[in-house]
Amino acid sequence: MEAEVGHIVISLAGRDKERLFYVLKTEENFVYLADGSLRKIEACKKKKRKHVQVVSDDETRVSVKLRSGEKVLNSEMRKSLSDYQKAQLQAEGGNLLG
Repeated sequence: MEAEVGHIVISLAGRDKERLFYVLKTEENFVYLADGSLRKIEACKKKKRKHVQVVSDDETRVSVKLRSGEKVLNSEMRKSLSDYQKAQLQAEGGNLLG
């Protein structure tokens, strides 16, 4: 699946390998990513498409705002990605309490 604005992707290469990000903008061979903490919206990361993999194209509150052009806060992005990660751990049977 091709990464589009609002999708949650995982980085496959670089210092940010295995981190989750939202796609803010797309170009022919590149995507612009932010997660609200390591990469803020104001200083998004430009990354080659081949170095990311789409993990979710679900309609989250943040993805809807990104697609419609509304303002998204870094805190909203952090919370959404954290909630997504927790849900994935629970689905895999992981114990969040340690």
